Amino acid sequence: MMPHPNMTTNGTSAASRKSHPIVFLFLILPFGIMSGYLTVTVAYLLSSAGVSTEKVATLIAISFIPHTWKFLWAPIADTTLSRKTWYMLAVVASSAGIFATGALPAMESSIPVLTAIVLVSNVAVTFLAMAVESLMAHSTPEEEKGRASGWFQAGNLGGSGLGGGAGLWIAGHLPGAWLPGAVLGVVSLLCCLGLMFVHEPEAAHRSEGAWRNMTGVVKDLWHVARTRRGYLGLMICFLPIGSGAAANLWSTIAGDWHASADTVAMINGAMSGLVAAAGCIIGGYACDRMDRKFAYGLYGVLMALCAVAMAFAPRTPTMYVWFVMAYAFISGLTYAGFSAVVLEAIGQGAAATKYSMFASLSNMPIAYMTVVEGWAHTRWGGSAMLYSEAAIGLAGLLAFMGLASISKRTVKAPGLAADGLAGDAG
Repeated sequence: MMPHPNMTTNGTSAASRKSHPIVFLFLILPFGIMSGYLTVTVAYLLSSAGVSTEKVATLIAISFIPHTWKFLWAPIADTTLSRKTWYMLAVVASSAGIFATGALPAMESSIPVLTAIVLVSNVAVTFLAMAVESLMAHSTPEEEKGRASGWFQAGNLGGSGLGGGAGLWIAGHLPGAWLPGAVLGVVSLLCCLGLMFVHEPEAAHRSEGAWRNMTGVVKDLWHVARTRRGYLGLMICFLPIGSGAAANLWSTIAGDWHASADTVAMINGAMSGLVAAAGCIIGGYACDRMDRKFAYGLYGVLMALCAVAMAFAPRTPTMYVWFVMAYAFISGLTYAGFSAVVLEAIGQGAAATKYSMFASLSNMPIAYMTVVEGWAHTRWGGSAMLYSEAAIGLAGLLAFMGLASISKRTVKAPGLAADGLAGDAG
């Protein structure tokens, strides 16, 4: 007897495999916590100790290296242990990395050891992200990919706000340099409880031996990359459209706007995280109502305009607060747009590998824009940093629009006519 359309081959209801999108907010929190702790707490403490913005920016950029190249080891997550097992192993390793990062004294002589710890712990957290991305890809129906992306990125950016704000507050108000990392590490471990509310998908790429499993993953990835929807998605991820790189440097340039440590902790931490999370949720739902690539490009334009406006604004703490908040909200829109584009393009199958390919490309502009903007700030100040982000971001968007236009004229693929920056709702 043929299985019912709403049943899997083992008789499990497809509806029972669907997870509420909010679970992905909690599962991805440790990923955001690690990023926020480094870019806000550790960056601010290093800057206060006299370490230059350029060196802090380089350290932050190094933390993106594993996220840029994680597609190389993503097939391991698709072909070996279950997603939930990888998640638990990764959250333990990344929590230890957060603690170790905070245990080192904030001074220039710590940079070499700190760099090694940051690099290793970020390799560990890539497996956590892969596990969550794969669980999300397999349990989200097509019409809800935007909202799932929104909740997922709300956890990412909200966790970044938690890691930065709570970490810096603890560092400034409680004794013991190790305490912020210890608290945030425990919070990360508790996120494992979210695994109880998500279904483990079938192991399609783990049943035929290592070589065949790996071959299947590669074929699945190639199938996505050769479609117009796939290669346009890859291109939009690589270009510096709405990279949000300036957010990695807010704490180090706060002095230009005369912002105090408490202001930096509050605005770049909890407040920024909440505002960004709201942007993620709103942006995700919006992506389900328009072409997802168009939405991503639109969010990038808004981010460039925000950067230019901040460059023109007076150098006061009040302006710092308002523009960092506005930038955080737009970052939320952009992150949700990115994940919606990726989920639309990758389908299911070897989801960890495919999502990692897109995410790896998207981390490249964040990394190089962080370095470029840190370099620009060190030499010419905050306005040059913001202008450079806006100009490069808009140039990237124009490049993508040109590619989308050319491909629309040259590629005749039935059902994919709306895959560019304009068209139906995907």
